[in-house]
Amino acid sequence: MTKPKNNDDAELIKEWPLPPAATLGSSVRAKGILQEIRSRLPSPVRKSLDMRAGGLILVMPETSKTAFRATASAVSSALNGIAILPVIPREIEDILTITAAERKRWLEDGRLPSAGTRTVRLQGRARKITFHVFDPRVVEDLLDRGAVDEWREEDAAAKAENRRRAAYQAKLTRSLKKKEKAKQVERADEAASGWEEFGSDGLLR
Repeated sequence: MTKPKNNDDAELIKEWPLPPAATLGSSVRAKGILQEIRSRLPSPVRKSLDMRAGGLILVMPETSKTAFRATASAVSSALNGIAILPVIPREIEDILTITAAERKRWLEDGRLPSAGTRTVRLQGRARKITFHVFDPRVVEDLLDRGAVDEWREEDAAAKAENRRRAAYQAKLTRSLKKKEKAKQVERADEAASGWEEFGSDGLLR
């Protein structure tokens, strides 16, 4: 049996569901939203905001009513534009179920349009990193129309064509080398034949 809480243990709780338009069905994206909202809160209360059942939950002691109201208001305000929060690399990989190599390749060839770059400082490090981010509505469109499957088919076809061309080029190179070698042998034979004729004429005596 669960022991009832004392008044000192009473908690203030508020929850916010995260709509599919914001998470795009990704738990990684949902976690990213949590981290983004936390970053906008004062340090002492950041850990009071967490995830539960696909949404955000704020839990603070009963004795922190003022801080709770201020934090809840800040979270609600931050969530207003959360659906347009740019998608970062690890999120798009999870949403589209793609690898980092595929993301980089399709970004470079223009099939995966960038929405700009973002620079952050790694936690506990002086070094900064810059990476591309993506428009969530573009990502949603790619997901809905199955663009990734089409791109993989295109890549597979291109790879097969490249292999065919490479095999043809290798065969052509071998053929040319074989012909050149045959010509060299032929020239050597002709040279040898001519020297014998020169010697047989007695011109060296």
